[in-house]
Amino acid sequence: MTTSDLERRSPGNGARRPVAPAPQPATAPETGEGRAAPARPPLSGKEGAPIIVKRPAPASVRMSQLSWVLSLAVSAFAVVYLFVIRTPQLPEIVEIIRGVDGSRADETYETAADIVFWVVFGAFVALWLVQVTLLVSFSNRRPNTRWWLLGTLLFQGLAFLACRELVALGQRGAPLVQIQLLALGLAVVGLLFAALPGALRWTARQHDVGRSPGVAPSVTRD
Repeated sequence: MTTSDLERRSPGNGARRPVAPAPQPATAPETGEGRAAPARPPLSGKEGAPIIVKRPAPASVRMSQLSWVLSLAVSAFAVVYLFVIRTPQLPEIVEIIRGVDGSRADETYETAADIVFWVVFGAFVALWLVQVTLLVSFSNRRPNTRWWLLGTLLFQGLAFLACRELVALGQRGAPLVQIQLLALGLAVVGLLFAALPGALRWTARQHDVGRSPGVAPSVTRD
């Protein structure tokens, strides 16, 4: 073997080394079957969440409340007037009691007249306080308030009859009868307005629900 053959076989003598392949750029992963990723949901123009709002009551409810307020005002005036005429009315009450049994002492009739007066007076005061409480409950849409108002209305009618027969006597008692009759009529009108369909639906809802204002859509400028 000649020297030239050995030089041709030597790996370090001008022989080319293999070149490593160049790295390939990484590609973005694809979703199934080459589809693009879904778009992000919008952050503007959404509908607001439900909230409790304050809406005006129907006309029937407002008329009912007005009638009850006027009835309570007239009833309060009647109570004050009844207290003012107490002393002049006691002899009239004594005569009514004496007509039932005239064999008692005068002090007994006077005591009985006081008891009759204060029982009637206390009944009207208690009735007024209960009706004020029920009117507040009705304005707050409490259920079954109308039935309680009806019960107080019936009791008011009985108290009116008792007052007319036992306390509201003579010339000073005649105006008291008219005042109490006006208060009773206003209470009846208020209960009738409260029983209309619009007022019944207003109470059944209990709360007015609305939507809060959503986020306004953003405006892009070119």
